[in-house]
Amino acid sequence: MHDRKIQRVGRAIQETDVINMNRPNNLQQTYGSVIVVGAGPGGATAARTLAEAGISVTLLDRSTFPRNKPCGGGVSARSLRRFPYLGKALPRITTHQVRRLRLEGPGSSTTVESHEHAALLIRRLDFDALLVSLAVESGATFVSGIDVVDAWAGEEQVALRTRDGRVFSASIVVAADGVHSVIARRLGLNDGWPARAVALDMMEETPRDALRDLDPETLWVAYGYEPSEARQRPPRAAEGYAYVFPKQDHVNVGIGFVLSYYRDAVSSAPYELQRQLIDALKARGMMAGDSVRGNFTPFLIPVGGPLACTARGRVLLAGDAGGFVNAFTAEGIYYAMVTGDLAARAVIEAGAKPGGDRLARRYEEAWNDEIGAELRDSVLIQRYLFRNRARVSRIVRNAHKHAATTRAILDYAIGRRSYTSLRRHLLTAYPHLVLGLLWERLASRLTTD
Repeated sequence: MHDRKIQRVGRAIQETDVINMNRPNNLQQTYGSVIVVGAGPGGATAARTLAEAGISVTLLDRSTFPRNKPCGGGVSARSLRRFPYLGKALPRITTHQVRRLRLEGPGSSTTVESHEHAALLIRRLDFDALLVSLAVESGATFVSGIDVVDAWAGEEQVALRTRDGRVFSASIVVAADGVHSVIARRLGLNDGWPARAVALDMMEETPRDALRDLDPETLWVAYGYEPSEARQRPPRAAEGYAYVFPKQDHVNVGIGFVLSYYRDAVSSAPYELQRQLIDALKARGMMAGDSVRGNFTPFLIPVGGPLACTARGRVLLAGDAGGFVNAFTAEGIYYAMVTGDLAARAVIEAGAKPGGDRLARRYEEAWNDEIGAELRDSVLIQRYLFRNRARVSRIVRNAHKHAATTRAILDYAIGRRSYTSLRRHLLTAYPHLVLGLLWERLASRLTTD
């Protein structure tokens, strides 16, 4: 049925002469053409990797770049080691790097400082446009204003229909079209995120002449952040966080909650929560100026771990579309770039025989090997810590007392230490954590079953 639909789509392409992504040439006969949908960090990275390998690739996005994107804009410094070319390109945009982290929990706080920069702060407006330009400079074709609304997958090609009726087809599609991925939904890879698996992040990015943090060298993060109306819920911690990310000329301030918690325990509207947060930070002498309503954007982040199926046949999901976000830190940019790169490399390695489940299996094995353990553990850690506010407080309060562990975590963030090594250290140093995570894993499986 799907193959017949593909054939009809293919005839429509030729009859209307809209675009034919399967124009024959030697390169496409070897690899087949590839479409990447979504030009954020995941999609742009996939397109660049493919183009660098000499593969014909077209990058589609519904927006014209540069475009703004709601996001905290924080990237762990290990991204510079994972993607060496990034360091050479970053001077083309405005960035800000920090070494100091102010960490807070319910009734506790600590400051951690790295011997080198541990976090890179960027504006998505600039960063995403930079990644797209790198892909184009490598040979990718970028087409903006393309809003994909439907998709069909057959044994030998994938077809995409846009809102204005155009049809694109290719032998392989990398879907990096975000948390609301149309391709993932249309092809049955994601039936919808449960409220437990997404966080509602509410943030604004405002110029410093209107709103500013008074310590631009410190990144501030509060876990278990409690809105005033939810303080009556102990012993559970509030399933949320707040943050201040200093930029060169802007500041990002935000607050987020697991969506199920927000619906059950929080009555305030998103912008009211934002105003409360900024007022509280101003009262503490951490910020000055005023919130700007026009710069405020609520958005959803997947925090339930990767989807059960992140690839099928000739379609690979990258970034938020596949749920590749750290559930505890809510960092997504690094994982989007990693999965975009791994999706492209799976295509390259599959060569002339991407059919069946070979391509999908190759991709899922690759991301599982590199980031699977840390993403799955992040979900267990999130649930374990939020289950009891005292746990969050204890972790924060003791951070400066355990120098070896703090050093290990910073080395991991910088890229000097693998997650496997960090995991081994944590489980050895904190055996009670092993029992807690095992219990969370068992509870999760029982709930799923």
